Amino acid sequence: MKALVLTGNKPDPISIEEMSLPDLQPGEVRVRVLAAALNRRDQWIRVGKYPGIKEGTILGSDACGIVEQVGDKRLEHWLAKEVVINPNINWGPDPMVQSAEYTILGMPHHGTLAEYVQVNADRLHAKPAHLSAEEAAALPLGGLTAFRAVFTHGGLHGGKDMLVTGIGGGVSQFAFQYGIAVGAGVYVTSGDEEKLAKARELGVHKGFNYREEGWTKAAAKEVGGFDVIIDSAGGRQFGDLVKMLRPGGKLVFYGASNGLPEGIDLFRLFWNQATIQGSTMGNDREFADMITFVETQKLRPIVDSVTPFADVVSVFDKMAAGRQFGKLVVRMG
Repeated sequence: MKALVLTGNKPDPISIEEMSLPDLQPGEVRVRVLAAALNRRDQWIRVGKYPGIKEGTILGSDACGIVEQVGDKRLEHWLAKEVVINPNINWGPDPMVQSAEYTILGMPHHGTLAEYVQVNADRLHAKPAHLSAEEAAALPLGGLTAFRAVFTHGGLHGGKDMLVTGIGGGVSQFAFQYGIAVGAGVYVTSGDEEKLAKARELGVHKGFNYREEGWTKAAAKEVGGFDVIIDSAGGRQFGDLVKMLRPGGKLVFYGASNGLPEGIDLFRLFWNQATIQGSTMGNDREFADMITFVETQKLRPIVDSVTPFADVVSVFDKMAAGRQFGKLVVRMG
C-alpha cells in the first residue's frame, strides 16, 4: 500500500512509500482509509520537533474509512461500516491524566496517512451520519482536544463568555464551534483580519486582532472579562490573558508555541480564585462523548481544503506557512 512515511531523507524527511501491514491479530481491524487529515503534530514530526520520533513510521492521527477485514469473528459486525478512529493509545485508568505509556496514533505507531490503517477494534466509532468522509476525517484529534479543554476543564455552558485565541488552528475552531453550540458568548483572536471575518460569519460574537496594541485591555473592558479562555500559544501574552479572567475564571491551555509566559499576576490569580489548567488530548470516554455531541448538535468541522493523497507533501507546506482556515484534509484514492 502507499503511505506517507517519515524517512529522514534529505531534502525532505517525508515521502510517499510502499509499505505493508502485519497480519491481523485477534481484536484488530483493517480500515481502508477514505480520507485523512493533518494536525500541527504531523508538521512538528516532519521538522524533528516532537519527542520519540521513529523513522519508518507512517504519519497521521485522523481518518475516516471503511472496515474491510477483522481479526476474529467477534468483530464481524464492523465489516463494511464507515468509521472514525480514536487516535488514543493506552490512555490508562485515570480519566484525569494519561498514563506513562500513552501515545497517539501516527508516532511511534503507524498512523492514518495511508491507504490502510490497522488498529484495535476498540478504537472504532461509527461515522456521524450527517458528515462526509472528509468532514469526519477532520474530527478526531482536534475535536477531542477542544472537547476536553472547553468542557472537562473549562466547564463551559450557556450564559458564560469564552475567548479562544489564535483561531487559525483546528483545535481552536472546534472550541469556538462548541461554545456557539451550547449558547455561550464566544470571542476569538487572530492576527489575520480575513480569518476574523470568517469567524464572525460562522457565529462568533466578536474577533480581536492581537497585533493591535492594547487589544487585551480593550477586549476585557468591552466584554467585562471572560469566564473561560482557551489558549495554545503561551508566550508573552499569557500574563495578559490571566488579567482578562473574571473571578472564578479558567484559563485552559493545550500548547505553548510562543514559549514561556512572562509576568503572571499571581496576586490577581489567587484573589480572584482563578485557575490555570493544562490540557492534552482527552480520554476514551470524552472521545465517545465528543462524537455524540457532534451528532446531536449536527456540527460540521471546518475544512479548509481537500487534496489528493499524491499531493500530500504540499499540504504540509501549506500548514507550515499557516495559510489555512480549517482542517487540511487528504482524500485517498
